[in-house]
Amino acid sequence: MENVVLRLKCRTGTYPMTVPLTLKMSDLREQVSLLSNLSETNLKLLMGFPPKLIQKDDITVEDAGLKSGDTIIAEGESSSHTFVPQVKVATESNIMKHVTDQEIGNEVPLILRKVVPADNSCLFTSMGFVMGGRIDLNSGNYMREIIASAVKNDKETFNEAVLGKPNTDYCVWIQNPNSWGGAIEVSILADFYGVEIAVIDTQSGSISKFGEDKNYAHRVFLIYDGIHYDPLYLESPFAPGEIQTLFPTNDERMLEAAQMLANEAKSSKQYTDVNRFTLKCNDCGYIMIGQTQAQEHAKSTTHTNFIEY
Repeated sequence: MENVVLRLKCRTGTYPMTVPLTLKMSDLREQVSLLSNLSETNLKLLMGFPPKLIQKDDITVEDAGLKSGDTIIAEGESSSHTFVPQVKVATESNIMKHVTDQEIGNEVPLILRKVVPADNSCLFTSMGFVMGGRIDLNSGNYMREIIASAVKNDKETFNEAVLGKPNTDYCVWIQNPNSWGGAIEVSILADFYGVEIAVIDTQSGSISKFGEDKNYAHRVFLIYDGIHYDPLYLESPFAPGEIQTLFPTNDERMLEAAQMLANEAKSSKQYTDVNRFTLKCNDCGYIMIGQTQAQEHAKSTTHTNFIEY
């Protein structure tokens, strides 16, 4: 069953939702009501730009035209109930659940690494996992579109000095499946999904928190070894087959666990030295050593299809 990752915006904040394409809009309305704490009776769902009211409840998410990366806006009156946000998603072999506020005990949790394919979209696949609970190799397609749109619509912030190339050139470049994502792309995704993204650097042992100044309610974790991103998660201590990838930003235990992982990875040299690793250009066969040579080759030739050599 194919799922889509949506962004819900309401007065209480921004929430990620992963739902099946076959879900009825009436059922989506119920989930939105619980997440947003808005009464289902008077709840209005809007989508698109400019936002338009979704009129029908008897159609599916797919029939409504919603796709991964889309934003839905919830408007209405506050409800009297409270709810711990959780979203069920289908995975490769079972059903997992993101329980964003579950208790994880008093001890420092054991954080786990989910290895994703080592291609040029590992950042986007990793973000797809922490937001949707499964490996979705199509995540890169819509996330690249999200990033290109954000950059195109804010030329003042994303100028040539920041991007390293003209704004229009960057928008074309980032939508190429062979282009790598990095800090700029992580910061845009943090703003889009309304979550803080903590990136563990295994070479320095440091943790960079993107969106930290936005006071988002939840945090996700990625690990980066110099050229590759993987997502991090917890297995539920209460229910086998359930995982947690979204964590409250005020939970210092998860940061402590992430720092322990970073220190361990650094001491065991689980990283790639970007100044010494060797790459081959698949476009022309040129061999490069280190990130600087790769950047210079890409700039002089516009080639970006590199592989480890």
